Amino acid sequence: MSRTSPTTAGTAGPVLLGPGAHATLRPAAAAAIEGGFWQVRRAVNARAGIPQGPRLLESAGNLHDLRLAAGTAEGDFRGDYPFMDSDVYKWLEAASWQLGQSAPDGRDAAEADGERAALAGEVDRIIGLVAAAQQPDGYLNTWFQVTKGGARYQDLRWGHELYCAGHLIQAAVAHHRSTGGKELLRVATRFADHIDTVFGPGKAIESFDGHPEVETALVELYRETGERRYLDLAQYFVDRHGHGVLGGEAYCQDRVPLRAAENVEGHAVRQLYLLAAAADLACETGEAELRAAGERLWRAMTATKTHLTGGVGAHHDKEDFGDPFELPTERAYCETCAAIASIQWSWRMALLTGEARYGDLIERTLFNGVLSGVSLDGETWLYVNPLQIRDGHTDLGGDKSARRTEWFRCACCPPNVMRLLASLEHYVTSTDGAGLQVHQYASGRYTGDAAGRPVVVSAHTTYPAAGTVTFTVEETPGDRPWTLSLRIPHWSAGFAARVAGEPVEDTAADGWLRLERVWAPGDEVTLELDLTPRLTSADPRVDAVRGCVAIERGPLVYCLEQVDHPGGGLDDIVIDTSRPLTEQDRPDLLGGVVTVRAAGRRRAAPDSGHWWPYRAAGRGGTAPDEDPAVPLTAIPYYAWANRQDGSMRVWLPTG
Repeated sequence: MSRTSPTTAGTAGPVLLGPGAHATLRPAAAAAIEGGFWQVRRAVNARAGIPQGPRLLESAGNLHDLRLAAGTAEGDFRGDYPFMDSDVYKWLEAASWQLGQSAPDGRDAAEADGERAALAGEVDRIIGLVAAAQQPDGYLNTWFQVTKGGARYQDLRWGHELYCAGHLIQAAVAHHRSTGGKELLRVATRFADHIDTVFGPGKAIESFDGHPEVETALVELYRETGERRYLDLAQYFVDRHGHGVLGGEAYCQDRVPLRAAENVEGHAVRQLYLLAAAADLACETGEAELRAAGERLWRAMTATKTHLTGGVGAHHDKEDFGDPFELPTERAYCETCAAIASIQWSWRMALLTGEARYGDLIERTLFNGVLSGVSLDGETWLYVNPLQIRDGHTDLGGDKSARRTEWFRCACCPPNVMRLLASLEHYVTSTDGAGLQVHQYASGRYTGDAAGRPVVVSAHTTYPAAGTVTFTVEETPGDRPWTLSLRIPHWSAGFAARVAGEPVEDTAADGWLRLERVWAPGDEVTLELDLTPRLTSADPRVDAVRGCVAIERGPLVYCLEQVDHPGGGLDDIVIDTSRPLTEQDRPDLLGGVVTVRAAGRRRAAPDSGHWWPYRAAGRGGTAPDEDPAVPLTAIPYYAWANRQDGSMRVWLPTG
């Protein structure tokens, strides 16, 4: 069963390219986050987020439904959706990655071992429930087994059967890679084998699941087992989208074939999971047309359909991307799962192409669009991540509440955050056989490859509080050069680098600072990034924020919260862009943040005699010098909604 000790260095992460892959880069051979900002967030995930999973899955009915399907419980199906099983599988994936971790810095080893043993026991118990619910031919979905009399694949648009299968496969791969356990992998391969007998050219069903997910999972199962038929089945599903099989809906990614698409559309998570699978296939097959489609659609998404936070999704209705430059603030959907899907796609594109811009978007989305989705204590969540909460906002609760919630009826987001944070070290670095590439800045120890020999580098930083990152070469072949490549973020106005105290002269024009030399153990590289707070404006076609600016510092987007601005709400706040921004280190606030201060004013309240909020242009209002001045305190967006309910805004009017 599951092992309770961490695995050895070299454990693969969520993406492990096949031996004949056509990608430019490969995930690093081994990686460990061992300190700094991300170690703190991951420790919260390990000690608060993941352990609460079994209790919440029990109370929501997910585990009860598995028992019903296995015939070991009585009663009614609990839950409103056919994808209840997927929450169990995402939690199993998160817990499996966690079982492969060493104890966080400063932790008592005995305490950590005890927690790991308890987690391993829960994983084993739930794997047993999953295995017991599986039918003899490999099929597994509790909704259809319990509520539909065993009917299968009757509602591919909404049924999520293959979506759930995909999450089961990814959990099984994670469990096998982290613990060596094969129990869940046997369950997953039996289901995958069943799917392969039913779906495909000339088979019983020549269609696909309306919610992509199984495609990336099948590619990873191919990578784990070497079975080519899983890769071929993933290719079939990707190719089948866009031909009107499910009614031609953009919602199901069925309106236009991916290779012909000009922009992302429809349900954001569905679109991005499909694109992640396309990138996986391009990595494995080398298909130029798939790669070109991925590059084209990524550019279109980032240029026209991505919020400042990296979040995506303009519409609550159908969780849709919306039109180009349709980027509302208070009605922004920005589902946490969509931000995670964006990271998954961008990581695969980074491996495929080797380009730094994908790491830029991952960083922005990770710090802002994803991290806002979980509270600082790891116990409550946001499904949607708006960029504004108006004064007097009436929150109706439910899954799409703007208030943090313990769990959701549709609980896709919490275990998705859990699994990303538990596997985060695998998104930090890559290797190409000629050295190590650092995509994200996190304290830790990372291993690459130079002509078949290992290179090991440690990183030390308090980033994003400060912009200094120090790298120390720990292991290196002393007789040959190799390249340490550092991503220079697109937001940094400048940077400075030193090797052994000597300045490096390089503009990093393509986003990579490449340092090639014969290294020796103990060699030190220091990178300084410019974290000066800055004001950002949007493309004028983004109507919702025309005439506004946002505050950023390094990779972090900032926002105002009502709690920091007594004496009124935020809807009447105007920022004075002529005054400088200043920063203040606040270790006492929100777990330790750097705040940004700005000058602002409140628009004077209109004459109480005005009953109509409109007037002739250029008339009425109060002169700016008559409006009361107010100092503005901005906090990192990821930390909002952790103190008290109230208004919030990212984009600030300038007049």
